[in-house]
Amino acid sequence: MELTAILICQDRELATVFTRSVENSRSFQIMADLKGYPPRQTLEIRLRQVQPDVVLIDLVSSLDAACELIQIITQVSPLTHIIGLHNANDSDALLRSLRLGASDFLYSPFDPAAQLDAADRLRRLKEPDQPADRELGRVIAFASSKPGSGASTLSAQTAFTLKKLTGRRVLLLDLDLMGGTIGFYLKLNHAYSMLDAIEHSSRLNPAVWSSMIAHCGGIDILPAPDAPVSAEVPGDRLHSVLQYARMLYDWVVVDLPAIFYRPSLLMLTEADYMFLVSTGELPSLHLARKAITMLTQLGLTKDRYKLLVNRVNKRDGIGLADLEKIFNSPVDAMFPNDYFSLHRVVTLGQPLGADCELGKAVEGLARKISGSGVAEKKSKSSSMLEAARPAMSQT
Repeated sequence: MELTAILICQDRELATVFTRSVENSRSFQIMADLKGYPPRQTLEIRLRQVQPDVVLIDLVSSLDAACELIQIITQVSPLTHIIGLHNANDSDALLRSLRLGASDFLYSPFDPAAQLDAADRLRRLKEPDQPADRELGRVIAFASSKPGSGASTLSAQTAFTLKKLTGRRVLLLDLDLMGGTIGFYLKLNHAYSMLDAIEHSSRLNPAVWSSMIAHCGGIDILPAPDAPVSAEVPGDRLHSVLQYARMLYDWVVVDLPAIFYRPSLLMLTEADYMFLVSTGELPSLHLARKAITMLTQLGLTKDRYKLLVNRVNKRDGIGLADLEKIFNSPVDAMFPNDYFSLHRVVTLGQPLGADCELGKAVEGLARKISGSGVAEKKSKSSSMLEAARPAMSQT
């Protein structure tokens, strides 16, 4: 279904190129075509008359005038989305328009696929406003016992696989503000980060959210900032971001720093389920045992988190029973040291396929989380996530 739109475009050549492309994409139905930047009163009248889903604004003719209109629209019609139009992938126009409240940015020759993606994102952002009683999404967190244990790989690939298995909305958050690698791992070139979401936690709305998130492989992503940030994450702001994300998404997958750091400890009160990732190397095993002791002291019983052992080599001779004896705790899943498959997807910045051993193992974990496949046969009371609650109650 096409989104209704008002087109404000003083550059008529740009307008012609865009309207012709819309005829192919059928993503927007242009209800009014304004051939110049209107004064505030005229704009307000047209917004009331048309009540469009989106306003498409020419950022080429006068970026200052366009930005002024964006501010007016966000004030008088906050539920109306805004898309900036340009004749090139201009970073200055992109950043200025998004920071002022635009939801998206399209540029000539206006690829139909890009238009359809933008329209689909806007439809998804409108959905939470409709069913007020919609069930909140689940938060799944991955923390390592030791940096470099592969928690980022497992969180990203689990997010992609949840999307593939369920077809539901999935968000991947990188909360490792000091050393997050999700953006690098997925080859994202994005101006906003998880830090921006935390800073805007009290002012989150569909337009702000749409401007901050990146997209890859069918999922939405909030990466860590490019430059390391050592500032503490306020617990109340993190809670606000996660609650907003729960309203928008069915699955919120969080990549955390090592379990001993503050953001990971904060997530103990937020996550529906926590995965602790270790490898079979002695330093990682040692720190995993220390982490288990810490979690026990914090009041977490062993059914509130699951142990994952990554990069397992069969030739090492350490089996499941050996690992469980070392941890004095059950191991939920083991992942092979599939170096070549992982190298391929990291090089390409894409999801793992189910045609490799690591991909099969990740799919097995995602099926447990989502309750699909074999897990669907289990009763609701025994489902891993149906029984889950926040790891620690807030006092």
